[in-house]
Amino acid sequence: MGQLRNFFTPLHKKTKRNYVDRMVDEKVHCMLKAKEYEFDYWDGDRRFGYGGYKYDGRWKPVAEEIIKTYGLTNESKVLDVGCGKAFLIYEMKQLLPGAEIVGFDVSKHGIADAPEGIREHLYNYRAQDAYPYGDKYFDLVLSLGCLHNLRLFELQTALAEVERVGKQGYVMLESYRNEQELFNLQCWALTCESFFDTAEWIWLYRHFGFTGDYEFIYFE
Repeated sequence: MGQLRNFFTPLHKKTKRNYVDRMVDEKVHCMLKAKEYEFDYWDGDRRFGYGGYKYDGRWKPVAEEIIKTYGLTNESKVLDVGCGKAFLIYEMKQLLPGAEIVGFDVSKHGIADAPEGIREHLYNYRAQDAYPYGDKYFDLVLSLGCLHNLRLFELQTALAEVERVGKQGYVMLESYRNEQELFNLQCWALTCESFFDTAEWIWLYRHFGFTGDYEFIYFE
């Protein structure tokens, strides 16, 4: 196993959430709409997902920290699994214009609405399928807020592929440490399929042979 990281948590904590309101707002309907991962999920009503996910520069410090931590250069190769609108790797590409930085996501709307500076390096693909790259092709494979949306057998394949194609790996997932955080997560999550506490996730990482770094976000 790698190290516990703290790249994204500061951003996560800046957002305020009303957990109970989401749970009682026709949540099953909202979950089904969110799992389409298209316009409503990204830029529709907040009840379906992000409620408008626009570029605002907040990912630059995260990109800088990741580049520093993993020693990335203009000769590096980076893959973002489940990149969404690719704001993170857009910032990485601005900082390392010579690097080969690519991302994929199931959302056609997400990729179409990504910044122009990274859009040509994105494509539609599923995280749970075999990745079209050779072993250890990338210097870093990262995935933020994506893999908890997979079922357990899909998660095994995705983690194996992250491990296979990357020399280094980093995965961020939703988790919980107590009953209150579990309740909040169950209220808030629209697309999550795998609800595990921190110890369970670490056990799964080891069981599936994932040796990269990891981070958990909590709904406190």
